Amino acid sequence: MEINFKNVDSALDAIRPGLIADGGNVELVDVQDGIVKLRLQGACAGCPMSQMTLRMGIERELRRQMPDIQQVVSV
Repeated sequence: MEINFKNVDSALDAIRPGLIADGGNVELVDVQDGIVKLRLQGACAGCPMSQMTLRMGIERELRRQMPDIQQVVSV
């Protein structure tokens, strides 16, 4: 699957229900040169476990669907 804004946002749609269930969400900010920039929202924004959610949850799933993703960062 090609790494572009639409494909990444679509992949995030599969992840969002879990985040929303915990009072959070994620916004796709930018996709450029294999780097995906996300903004954690709601309860996820201030959660001490947010980096773990980002790396072990969101990044893992995005890379499973699009192995060419180089990095997922929170902005």
